[in-house]
Amino acid sequence: MLNYLIYISPLGTFLATLAWFLLGLPTMVAAFYQAWKGRQEAKEVREGTLHSMDCLEFVSPDGGCVNLVPLETLHTLPKPGDVVLLPGHGVSDAGEFVPGAYLVERIEHIYTPVQSKKSRPYQARLTKAVAHVASLHQAMVEGV
Repeated sequence: MLNYLIYISPLGTFLATLAWFLLGLPTMVAAFYQAWKGRQEAKEVREGTLHSMDCLEFVSPDGGCVNLVPLETLHTLPKPGDVVLLPGHGVSDAGEFVPGAYLVERIEHIYTPVQSKKSRPYQARLTKAVAHVASLHQAMVEGV
């Protein structure tokens, strides 16, 4: 019986090592990746770049966000004087915005430095655009 246990012991060690490589190592790598992503997101929150990053943000005169549109879905940015039709699901202190036409009063472009190894010196990219808009719906209601 003692000889039988001696021969099983190396097999048990091999199986435990195999189980660690198949289960433990990927789990450790995933945990490290999640911790790294959490630190990156915390850094972006401190810098103020996480909210509405890579988006065109439509902002009302009182500072509320009317809508966010991802930049990759746009083929052009609106210009001052353009009229845009927005679904108006954003929220401000006064409540939810109504869908309708909004006049673009001005545009702000926010650029950040490119941090990749292949970037050129002093290269920047458009990270966020802010369109300050005024509701034409309210102007039409007040004008009637």
